[in-house]
Amino acid sequence: MRDILEAVAAGDLSPAEAEAQLAGYATTDAGRFDAARESRRGLPEAILAEGKTPDETATLAVAAVETSGRALVTRASPDHAEAIAHALPDCEIDRNARARTVVACDASYESPDIDATVGVVTGGTSDAEAAGEAAVVLEQMGVSVELLEDVGVAHLGRVLDHLDLLREVDVLIVAAGREGALPTVVAGLVDTPVIGLPISTGYGHGGNGEAALLGMIQSCTVLSVVNTDAGYIAGSQAGLIARAVAAARAE
Repeated sequence: MRDILEAVAAGDLSPAEAEAQLAGYATTDAGRFDAARESRRGLPEAILAEGKTPDETATLAVAAVETSGRALVTRASPDHAEAIAHALPDCEIDRNARARTVVACDASYESPDIDATVGVVTGGTSDAEAAGEAAVVLEQMGVSVELLEDVGVAHLGRVLDHLDLLREVDVLIVAAGREGALPTVVAGLVDTPVIGLPISTGYGHGGNGEAALLGMIQSCTVLSVVNTDAGYIAGSQAGLIARAVAAARAE
């Protein structure tokens, strides 16, 4: 503790950084940022922009960069992205408009590197938003990502055409809306851990992802399932498995 206090007094450590090291989180006017989540859980802490004003989101992003060197923002609108860029002019900003993510890194940030690959598979173009969020999370964890888009199950050949790649990766995230059949089909063809990501597409009875979620939960093949549109959760879970795979590979 004394070393931290002396570093603050000398101007080598900001009060926010000191608080994060002592308490594990940084307090702002917009809420608290869990600065210790990555060291504690191996996951990048994400700032959910949805439900927050652009200024609140930017305030938390500044705290994230000050305490960890990076901010990962999910469900970000163009207004959120603009506020973040304005608040962090010296950071490298990477915005994925389709995935609705913003990543801001300062010059000193060093990205992790995990020797594992996760395949992110989408049933159709409508699945790209949540699947893209999962891919961004994986990339921020240092995991290589293989993206297979618009695989679908309406024509089984679209799945079989990619079977070699599906079997080569270490973990699979399979996103699908409508009836949510794709993860079940893929999981029946590979010996890779499969995480089903239901998407809120479809219409009428069972629409908005309900049928997709229920279908994956009731799958007769072995797969894990996250909540509807939960790209961050799917990416984080796949990243943790990938890290375990990489550690075993290195032994």
